[in-house]
Amino acid sequence: MTDRFFIRLFALFGILNGLLFIFKPKLLDQGMHVTVLMIGNLLMAFISLVSYIIGRQGLASSNHNAFVRAIYGSMLIKFFLCIVGIVAYVLSFKPDFSKLTVFSLLFIYLIYTIFETLSLFRLTKLKK
Repeated sequence: MTDRFFIRLFALFGILNGLLFIFKPKLLDQGMHVTVLMIGNLLMAFISLVSYIIGRQGLASSNHNAFVRAIYGSMLIKFFLCIVGIVAYVLSFKPDFSKLTVFSLLFIYLIYTIFETLSLFRLTKLKK
């Protein structure tokens, strides 16, 4: 079984960073912090990679409860790290942080979460 998650993750990261780079002037006109978005994209790619590896290890276990615990644990870790990152952004840019940047970071979180969930779902279908 070949796992193409890593290639797809790298492609998703490249596409999102490319879009941020292409639309950088428009995003700056809206008052968004593009550097923060690029850093958030990098962190989300790394966190998704770690979360996927944890989920894959749970899938390899013979105990079905281990898989559920691994998925819940990885999702909680990813969610709390994202919240910590957003709070750090808001506190460091406190007088002039951008709400659009915060919502864009949450959108990036949503994209990576859907991507990771679909990839793990494919693995469960292949395991049967």
